[in-house]
Amino acid sequence: MSPLYGYERNPHSTGHVITTVQKLMRTDGLNVSLTAMARSCGTSRNFLYANWKSASALHLRALTAELFEAFSEAACTRPSDGTVPGIIDHLTHVVRTVRRHPTTAAVARSSPTALTAAHTATDGPLVHLVTRRLSDVLHPLVPHGGIWADRALNSRAWKILWIARPAALCPQAVGDEDWEATLDSAFADLLGDLLSPWPSTE
Repeated sequence: MSPLYGYERNPHSTGHVITTVQKLMRTDGLNVSLTAMARSCGTSRNFLYANWKSASALHLRALTAELFEAFSEAACTRPSDGTVPGIIDHLTHVVRTVRRHPTTAAVARSSPTALTAAHTATDGPLVHLVTRRLSDVLHPLVPHGGIWADRALNSRAWKILWIARPAALCPQAVGDEDWEATLDSAFADLLGDLLSPWPSTE
C-alpha cells in the first residue's frame, strides 16, 4: 500500500473525510447528516464533531472543494490565454461545469432556499474563494501590476460573480440545449461588456 493510498483511505484524514462528504452531497445535497458522514467515512460522529463541529461546516468544506475543482478542471480543459476572448471562454466553461455538477442539482432539491440565497450572498467563504479565483484569471489583462494596478479591473471580479451566478446556479436548465446555450451566451455577452475596456491583444 502506497503512503498516498493509505492517506486517502485513513478515516481520520481530512482528505478522506472531505472527499467522502463531496460524494455524499452529489446525491443528497445539504441533507447529508453527520451520522451518514461518519458511517461512510468509517469513523464516529464524535470524531467529526470534535474536528468540524457540525454537518454544516463539513457541507461548506465540501462545497469549497467542489468549486476549487471546477476552476481547476477548466484550467486543464479550457485554459485561459490571458486575453479577453480566452478569459470569456474559460469562465463560461467554469459556469457550465458548476451548473451541470450533480451537487448543484442535489442542493437545489434538498434546500431550494439555500440555493436561492446563494444567488445573492455578499460574503462568506464561497464568495471569497470565487472572487479570488476570478481575480487570478483577470490578472494578466494588465501586464504590469495586474488587478492591483488597475482599480477598475479589480472591481470586475465582484461584478463577474453577480452575472455568473444566475447561469451557474440553474441546474434545471441541464439537458435543455437551447436553455443552456442561452445561459452561456448571455453570460459571455455580459462578460464581454464588462471586459471591453481592456484590449484583446495576444
